[in-house]
Amino acid sequence: MAKLKLKTGDTVQVISGDHKGEEGKIVEIIKDKNRAIVEGVNLVSKHTKPSAQNPQGGIVKKEAAIHISNLMLVENGKITRVGFRKDGDNKVRFSKKTNEVI
Repeated sequence: MAKLKLKTGDTVQVISGDHKGEEGKIVEIIKDKNRAIVEGVNLVSKHTKPSAQNPQGGIVKKEAAIHISNLMLVENGKITRVGFRKDGDNKVRFSKKTNEVI
C-alpha cells in the first residue's frame, strides 16, 4: 500500500473521469482501497426503504468514493503535486509547484 499524499480536509480537484474539473473537500479517506469521499462530487442515488429514522423512505443522494489517483490538491486556487521532505526532525508535505510547506 502506497503512502497517501492527501488528507481529510484537503481541498482537491478531480483531474480525470466523469467529474473532471469539480472541486470539493475530502470528507473521508479509505486507505485500504486508495479511495476518498469528496464533498459534493460523485453523487449517486441510493434507494432507501422506510425505517424508524426515515419513515418516508425514497431516494437519497450520497457521495461515492473516488480513486486517489484521480484527485489533485488545490492550493491558492491552482492544482499542485504533493511531495514529502524532512524539515529538521519532522516529515512535512510540500507543494511541488510553489515549494512551500502545506
